[in-house]
Amino acid sequence: MESSSSSSSTVSYGEVIPSRFITESPLPIEDEPSEAGIRPQPRTLEYVRQLTAETLALRAIQRAETIDGSKVGVVFTLSHTADKRFLKLISSSIKRALLTRGFLFAVGSPSATPQDPRPLLICGSSDDFVKRAGVLVGSKFLGRITETFFIGRGLWVGAVRDLGGNSSDEAALWDVVRKAARSPIDPLTPPPGSTSVAQLVSVARAHLERITPQQAYGELHDPTSMWPVVLVDIRPEAERRREGGITGSIIVERNVLEWRFDPRSDQRLTLANRYDLRIIVFCQDGYASSLAARSLQDVGMLLATDMIGGYAAWREAGLPFEVHPALPINFSSSSTSEMDDY
Repeated sequence: MESSSSSSSTVSYGEVIPSRFITESPLPIEDEPSEAGIRPQPRTLEYVRQLTAETLALRAIQRAETIDGSKVGVVFTLSHTADKRFLKLISSSIKRALLTRGFLFAVGSPSATPQDPRPLLICGSSDDFVKRAGVLVGSKFLGRITETFFIGRGLWVGAVRDLGGNSSDEAALWDVVRKAARSPIDPLTPPPGSTSVAQLVSVARAHLERITPQQAYGELHDPTSMWPVVLVDIRPEAERRREGGITGSIIVERNVLEWRFDPRSDQRLTLANRYDLRIIVFCQDGYASSLAARSLQDVGMLLATDMIGGYAAWREAGLPFEVHPALPINFSSSSTSEMDDY
């Protein structure tokens, strides 16, 4: 058995290798230049920080959403000790990667304790994005922000207590960047999902069996009616004074109509104690009354409708300006006395 020399051996995975089998140094000597003649630079702490920041930025961009053509995202560092300088390295890396397109990102460092204020950066491709995001952050983290600075050049810096303490913080920041990155709405263009008043009236009338003034007068004086019929004037007082009215109708202005005719409301009229009440609503011209009648149907008064053409059509038809509704026998006396007050 050959003996090995301990003075001229090295260790590889715990096995002693005889020196005669070693023909060259297993590791390059750091003082010697590389084959290209360039000595490799040592990895400093600053180099590692920069590399980590670029990695976090890349991951954030990969997970980003696109809102109106702009990339948006949220980044939280794993370390509780990441400072503003490190967060700026991340934001700078994002900016370099997205130099030619719109973007908005929130970059934060989580708090170690609930009272620990930690830095939060908002970086974006435009100051408008960043300013809008800063305002939204102020409303989302009300009472938790200890300082804020709008630096300019697409950067906002703040400090937030208990940042990242629960999952709702990340969700709130996502909501911030999504909303702030949306393109401003043209003030002359209807917002998406909005409905014109003409459409509202049309939809309401699709649920109504509207009647003419003559039909309304006939229903009010029909002694064979299976349900009580009431005529309701929803016009404002000034309009009633100017145009006149119909004696015997119930005056209930539009702003309290639903409360007065909802049987479940503690502010209802005494007569509104049943859901089979036939309510004929009228306004001046027959537009607001359609919306009002549909609203009464929504609270359960399914027999509610409105009068085509409103008070103007009633007057033009030459109908009497006094009505005496013929109430069913089973209609309560208290309700009758209430109607006599109008």
